[in-house]
Amino acid sequence: MSSPDLTRTCEFNRNLLEFARAVARRKLGDAACQPRSLPSECKDRYGGVFVTFWDGSTLRGCVGTFKPTTDLAGALPEVVHAALADPRFAARPITATELPALNIEISLLSELTPACDAVRELVPGVHGIVVRQGDRSGCFLPAVASQRGWSAKEFLSNCCTMKAGLPGDAWRLPDATVHLFTSEVLSESEFV
Repeated sequence: MSSPDLTRTCEFNRNLLEFARAVARRKLGDAACQPRSLPSECKDRYGGVFVTFWDGSTLRGCVGTFKPTTDLAGALPEVVHAALADPRFAARPITATELPALNIEISLLSELTPACDAVRELVPGVHGIVVRQGDRSGCFLPAVASQRGWSAKEFLSNCCTMKAGLPGDAWRLPDATVHLFTSEVLSESEFV
């Protein structure tokens, strides 16, 4: 499983986060805010990208895509817009007033790799997962297992029940698939 390139500069990471924040400000009504173009070094291949909004340790939105891309400037705005409208927070969406206090994280994903023996291959805190069975699927980013102290089996079971609406042992079924991925997380909190 190849990981995203970690050799980019801090300046590049900061520019990517500033771009995401500018996209969010514009989406929430700041018409004067124009996101700057991303530098040409932004052409690595990623297995997808997620954007997360945090209010301290409280999640306010997290949405992403597993569509591989070399065009973060094209992919990020769609993902930022989707995270701002995370359906889990439809009753209390992120507002322009709230946005300045929120921390933005961007997770740059490796491509999905099928797991033959998920419990043995999955390293909680290193790997994220996608579990699919039939028309249902769910995913967790790698940090979720660490934040909650879950073992590999707990990570898989909770992904099934909490994200895919499946029984906790669905990941074991012959028609189920488990894919692993890694991510590089860029956080505005690193630059405060």
